[in-house]
Amino acid sequence: MQAKLSSLFIYPVKSCRRVETETATVEPWGLAGDRRWVVTDPDGQMYTQRDLPRMALIRAAYGADDRLLLSAPGLPDLEVSPPRRSEGAATAEVSVWHFLGPAAWAGAEADVWLSHALEQPSRLAHMDDTSVRAVNPDFGRTDDRVSFADGYPLLLATTASLAALNASIAEMGGEGVPMTRFRPNVVIEGTEPWAEDHWKRVQIGGQGFRVAKPCGRCIVTTVDPERGELTGQQPLKALRKHRRSGKDALFGMNLIPDTVGPLTVGDRFTVLD
Repeated sequence: MQAKLSSLFIYPVKSCRRVETETATVEPWGLAGDRRWVVTDPDGQMYTQRDLPRMALIRAAYGADDRLLLSAPGLPDLEVSPPRRSEGAATAEVSVWHFLGPAAWAGAEADVWLSHALEQPSRLAHMDDTSVRAVNPDFGRTDDRVSFADGYPLLLATTASLAALNASIAEMGGEGVPMTRFRPNVVIEGTEPWAEDHWKRVQIGGQGFRVAKPCGRCIVTTVDPERGELTGQQPLKALRKHRRSGKDALFGMNLIPDTVGPLTVGDRFTVLD
C-alpha cells in the first residue's frame, strides 16, 4: 500500500478547536493560518487546554481577508480582523514556553468575549511578524521559525501508530482514542506502526520536511475535544508504559519544512532518509 496524506488540520488559535481541511499551504513556520493567534492571561502568559480544557469548545475559523471567526457555546459569534503593529495595533508581550516576545493585541472586544467563554480574564494576540520566534536550536537551524505552536512548525502522526496505541489501551482495559486527541497537522496512512521513529527526512506531495524530534505528550491528550473535559488517564498511561523516553511519553513527530507550497489530502508520502 502506498503511504499517503490522509488528513490535514490547522488550529487557528492555539489550544482551541481544530479545522480539518482538504488543502493547506506550507509556510516556513508551519501551515498557513496555523496557531497564529494565542489566548493569554492579562500578563501575557499563554492559556492552553492543560489548564483550561474548555478551550477545546472554542471554534476558530478564517473568513474573508483572514478575519478570525470565533464561536463558543452560549455566546454570539465574533469576527476579529487580524491586528498589525505596522498599522497601529498595540503590542502585546506574549509568553509561550521559553519564548517571550511581541505580538499584536486584538483589542478589548475580543478580550471580553474570550473572558466570558473561558470564565477567566483573557487577552487575544496575533503573530503579525513571523520572524520573531525561533525553533529550539538543539533540533533546528538558526533560521527556522515557528508560530505559536508548542515548539515546531508541524506535527505528523500516523494511523498505524494510533491503531497500535489503541490496541495497547484495549489490553489495559480502556477505550481507544481518536486521532484528534493528539492535535496533529498531517496524518499519514499506509506505514508500519512506529516506523516514524526512524525517519530523518520525508516528503509529502511536493514538499520536503526534516523530522526534528519525537513529540512528548502531555495531559492535553486526555481532554475530550468534543466536550472540553478531562477524561482520565488514557492515552498517557499506555504511552508511558510502551512509548516512554526518560520523562516523555511519545506520540507523533515534529517536522520542520525545507520547502514551501501546497499540500492536498491524498498526496503521496515518501521517506527520503
